[in-house]
Amino acid sequence: MTERPPEELSTVQLLERLQHQTTTLVKTEVRDALDEVKAKGTKAGIGVGVSGAGALLVFFGLGALVAAAVIGLANAVDAWLAALIVGAALLVIGGIVAAVGAQRAKSAVPPAPEHAARSVREDVDTVKEHLR
Repeated sequence: MTERPPEELSTVQLLERLQHQTTTLVKTEVRDALDEVKAKGTKAGIGVGVSGAGALLVFFGLGALVAAAVIGLANAVDAWLAALIVGAALLVIGGIVAAVGAQRAKSAVPPAPEHAARSVREDVDTVKEHLR
């Protein structure tokens, strides 16, 4: 069934068509926004999982290197002093890395549905333009 042109419709029929089209548009935009957020969430989840596994391996490697540094430095100074020096160096480096990470996290973009939001703005602009 083809829709009749607007010129052939009564005001009530035009309002019914507008209501139907508006409802369809809103449902479509909400569905698109949800799909976009789900896709971003899935990508982020996979990335976090892989990064977590890598971070665990790096953690074990760093533990071995710290032990090697303490043992190596213990040849020059007492063992307790070697452990203290290596521990202090790790605290300083860890603090710097944590500060840089916190700064980057603050500037991260939220996982908002950018495409859907832009589409809704375009729809609103189009409606405003045709109301003039």
